[in-house]
Amino acid sequence: MTALLPLHDLPNIDPEQWRPIDVDQLAGPGVDRHPPRILVLYGSLRERSYSRLLAEEAMRLLTAFGAEVRTFSPRDLPLPDAADGEHSRVKELRELASWAEGMVWVSPERHGAMTAVMKAQIDWLPLSLGGVRPTQGKTLALMQVCGGSQSFNAVNQMRLLGRWMRMLTIPNQSSVPKAFNEFDDSGRMRLSPLYLRVVDVCEELMKFTWLNRQRSDYLTQRYSERVESAEEVSKRVNQTTH
Repeated sequence: MTALLPLHDLPNIDPEQWRPIDVDQLAGPGVDRHPPRILVLYGSLRERSYSRLLAEEAMRLLTAFGAEVRTFSPRDLPLPDAADGEHSRVKELRELASWAEGMVWVSPERHGAMTAVMKAQIDWLPLSLGGVRPTQGKTLALMQVCGGSQSFNAVNQMRLLGRWMRMLTIPNQSSVPKAFNEFDDSGRMRLSPLYLRVVDVCEELMKFTWLNRQRSDYLTQRYSERVESAEEVSKRVNQTTH
């Protein structure tokens, strides 16, 4: 296991109430014990992006819970279909999606929906890459930031997309209203019930990711696909849409 992030880097955490993940209760005997691999995506390009700040807070918490965490900056990612899969940023995103065992999607809400920046990243993740589905059976946590009062439009939309991408989307989620009030000048999230919910989401994602490890292939087996040949499945999931 990699070293955990010290709790002194998480000033809002009460050490007396912090509980490391009890892997033995979640992972069966013989299951690999390497740190869960988590990819964090956020949906804004602003210099002071609250979705990025929330994503960074989640990354710190996930690291403290024992994960290996990576993030992807959406800057310079082309719009879907404006380039092909060989574009360097597209390849980077897809490689990270294949690497990850779980993901966190963090989007601002704009005009009652997730941002185009967030949706573009998801749209670049295909259902299949050479017959391998890069998102199927992997865990997913959802968070959003709001400029005004609390809403759940963005997380609800992303939950629909998580289902479409055949991901195991955890029940808990986070929505941060009036995000401009929830982060200090250094970009750290202030202690509040909203912060505690973010901790809950990260803890739950880690538990589900451990629980899912080396079980996702079995959980996502389908009778309909077993009666097809691998070649037929690959042709069907990779067919060109018009």
